[in-house]
Amino acid sequence: MKIEIRGMEKLSFRERQVVTLKEMGYSASRIAKQLSLSASTVATLYSRARAKGYEVVIIIPGNNLGLFGMDDENVEEEGSRA
Repeated sequence: MKIEIRGMEKLSFRERQVVTLKEMGYSASRIAKQLSLSASTVATLYSRARAKGYEVVIIIPGNNLGLFGMDDENVEEEGSRA
């Protein structure tokens, strides 16, 4: 899985760090510890970043969802039978 954050150019360096960690699922307290910031600073940075309007796009390969379990040859055979 990959995440793409669109609109990152609008964010400060610290906001980018906070947004990236937050979107990866880290808690505010964990982010604060990781970046040597207070939890309230993390909350402020995240709030400012959200106000600037970034967009998160999650890219999940189909095989991770069980959609593409067959190789191309088998897919072509299945398609020709229909």
